[in-house]
Amino acid sequence: MLDVKQIESLDSDNMLEHIVSMPTQIINAWNHGLALPVPDANNVSNIVILGMGGSAIGGSLLQTLIEPECKVPISSNRDYEIPHFVGPDSLVIALSYSGNTEETLAAVESAQQQGAQVVSISTGGEISTLTQAHNGLSWIYDYKSQPRAALGYSLVLPLVLLHRLGLARNFSADIAETQTVLNDQNNMLGAKSSLATNPAKRLAGQMLERIILVFAADPLSPVARRWRGQIAENSKAWAQYEELPEMNHNSVVGLERPESFIDKSFVLFMNSPAAHPRNQLRADLTRQLFLESGYNTDTITAQGKSRMAQMLSMVHYGDYVSFYLAIAYGIDPTPVNNIAWLKENLADSPT
Repeated sequence: MLDVKQIESLDSDNMLEHIVSMPTQIINAWNHGLALPVPDANNVSNIVILGMGGSAIGGSLLQTLIEPECKVPISSNRDYEIPHFVGPDSLVIALSYSGNTEETLAAVESAQQQGAQVVSISTGGEISTLTQAHNGLSWIYDYKSQPRAALGYSLVLPLVLLHRLGLARNFSADIAETQTVLNDQNNMLGAKSSLATNPAKRLAGQMLERIILVFAADPLSPVARRWRGQIAENSKAWAQYEELPEMNHNSVVGLERPESFIDKSFVLFMNSPAAHPRNQLRADLTRQLFLESGYNTDTITAQGKSRMAQMLSMVHYGDYVSFYLAIAYGIDPTPVNNIAWLKENLADSPT
């Protein structure tokens, strides 16, 4: 199970290579961003990041990464519409891998109508043309993959942009540490590592044929969201996530029913040394409640010293787990047929 030959027979578009190359991807994105032009951003009082799906998760991770030290509010927007407060003093960063995401295109048009300063980041497409037609700046990168596999670019390129505009510090040291941590994880979690010595393969085995619940506190909340998305897109399996401490004030009361759900579930808790000490305690106590109620649970801890390394070590880990879960189910991790079906039917029903 989960051996190299089985992986090669199922992984038609080499999703595994995109996971392995994440350390290279983030440094390439950092260097690429340093070489691109920057806008004349004036009097920025808030940052809004637009995006959907595999592109939007980069914005959510970015928000959590820099929020504790960013001097202006930063928010993520996943929809056709944008908040009313967006205006001339807003820096709007639009993330769309393809450049053709309809919700993001609509949000960019609204941002332009409201006078915002817009920068789009994509591999091309309509968003580049739209941005430049209204005096915005378009950043283009070249990386062939599914949107979710280009996370290094959707996270690091806007980070470089904010650094060069004076809205974020220089993260080059964090990038270097993160690259080292991820390279070490590649050695431990890679396909050639046996099931007995590979915790990502073992965790995928625990999740097999179960509904997966992922719980985490800041700074790993968007990472839990990433795991949910990767399990859905790579593994074609159902997962949900919730954030601590909020779930301690509602959801935790509902863990006893339906009873038939309990032995069909797997509950994963994520811990980070950067988390608030009370949230670390909450995670331990919440897991105890789930264990006492009969749930199959496990816990994993982020690696690295910096906030970035801890966040991306867990992203990387989750990418491996979702990949191996796909292989365990005997399916190709790359295709996302339901998303393609939705896009086709939406295109046939213009409004």
